[in-house]
Amino acid sequence: MISQIDRDPRHHTQKMRQRLQEIMDHLREDVEKVEEPQLKAMFETAAEVLGGLKKAFSDYEQKNEKAWR
Repeated sequence: MISQIDRDPRHHTQKMRQRLQEIMDHLREDVEKVEEPQLKAMFETAAEVLGGLKKAFSDYEQKNEKAWR
């Protein structure tokens, strides 16, 4: 049986935003640990892309974008 919380889309979007933030933080921490400039750039780029996805989840929750209304 599916609980009421599991039926709430915000429950899922909040969990995904949290996980995306954790990955972003990890990537940015690793930028400081590696020496190769290309890998640093890839980690920072990946963190930025995930930030955009995190914003999309937030926009969905808040119905900020026309597509989510």
